[in-house]
Amino acid sequence: MSNIKKQFEALQAAKLKLRNSSADERSGKIQALMNETINRQEDLFKAGHAERGTHDLDIAAEIVMLKTEADFISKNIGKWVKPQKVKGTMNTFGKRCEIRYQSKGVVLNMAAYNAPTAECLLPAFSAIAGGNAVAIKPSEYAPGSAQIIQEIFNKALPADEAQVFQGGVETAQELLSLPFNHIYYTGGNAVGKIVMKAAADHFASVTLEMGGKSPVIIDESADLENAATKIAWGRVMNAGQVCIAPEYVIVHESRKDEFQKLISEKIQALYNSDGKGLENSQYVPRLINERHHQRVTGLIQDAVKKGAKVVCGGTADAKTRYIEPTVLTNVDESMNVMKEEVFGPVLTVSSYKKREEVLEMIGFRQNPLALYIYSKNDENIEYFLTNTSSGSAVVNNNCVQAGTNPNLPFGGVGASGMGVAGGFEGFKEMCNARAIVHQPLDRFRDFLIMLPPYSDRYKNIIMKAIKKS
Repeated sequence: MSNIKKQFEALQAAKLKLRNSSADERSGKIQALMNETINRQEDLFKAGHAERGTHDLDIAAEIVMLKTEADFISKNIGKWVKPQKVKGTMNTFGKRCEIRYQSKGVVLNMAAYNAPTAECLLPAFSAIAGGNAVAIKPSEYAPGSAQIIQEIFNKALPADEAQVFQGGVETAQELLSLPFNHIYYTGGNAVGKIVMKAAADHFASVTLEMGGKSPVIIDESADLENAATKIAWGRVMNAGQVCIAPEYVIVHESRKDEFQKLISEKIQALYNSDGKGLENSQYVPRLINERHHQRVTGLIQDAVKKGAKVVCGGTADAKTRYIEPTVLTNVDESMNVMKEEVFGPVLTVSSYKKREEVLEMIGFRQNPLALYIYSKNDENIEYFLTNTSSGSAVVNNNCVQAGTNPNLPFGGVGASGMGVAGGFEGFKEMCNARAIVHQPLDRFRDFLIMLPPYSDRYKNIIMKAIKKS
């Protein structure tokens, strides 16, 4: 028997103990993980810089996100784990109806590399809050972060309650062959399909967070200076390796030239304020590996070859995995940059005349994880919100909807994902909402009239109930 299977069986053996754990016990485990994460912040800073060239504050922001979630769970878990009374109906008259959120069992969290600390820990918080044992599979592309995360879990929690499994494809395949009760996956569509198929073998439920091409709509009324500043930040942040990053801009034709000028200026203002060059900026991260660097560079080259124009950027350095923040215009659907999620610091700009054209352009692609609207026109805002579909949407900002407010569920729709994370919704995702009906046995409430042989009285009650409203 492999070590992975032995560790999994230890997690399975703890299911009943964890299901019956108290709210205080669950909160204590989450806070233990949080405290140990804070203790290791300097190590996480160094790992992030080595893997993606991040600034210390980029990783600190991940830790703040985690602390917000941990504190929110601790504050509310006491009421979440209590039976939730629900209203009765005519059919349940005299009975007491409730919902109890019961743990699913053992949860597997398969995290990505772009925000490894948050992606390993946030779903784990929800799983632990739900009374589950949890297995973490960090990305092998961020090995330094993965090692620290394993040490955090090893120190904070017993081995039969949480395990971190490091490794590559073979480790992932072996984990997916095991009968987990729920799988949380962050990554791309290709592996997402593999996860769903593996989950089906064991009737496991899944949460998939898979990104996609998130559009930005800028109408004729938008504050362009404000929009350009925020979009520049949202596209360059983490070198574009953000699942909700703005991918492509559709701007009203009357504002296109002005926007392109401003976005170029704002990239320089935000990331080259000292004049030493974007390639030397401490705020411009790097792509995770050489293969990913080659892919993103190839997208730029393919677009230019097919007629795209470079508004700014376009250079790259394979040795340092650097790609200059790049804006492309004159793009069309024949270009790979318009077909694939870029996941790099490359933004495309297209224009529109009528609102209907925006819907058509967005309709070329599957539902995105996020959609952004920059406008001062309430009618336009409502039109775009009503006639599009996305996991989340933000008006006059971007990248502020995830990990910032545990009262908001975070998740995708269609190809961008399924299921939600965060707060109470994340807790519910990791639980079975068990419907329970309590039947009193006194003769005034224990109605046996509906049992055969049926009486005329019961027949009259039923026939009256199905009359038209």
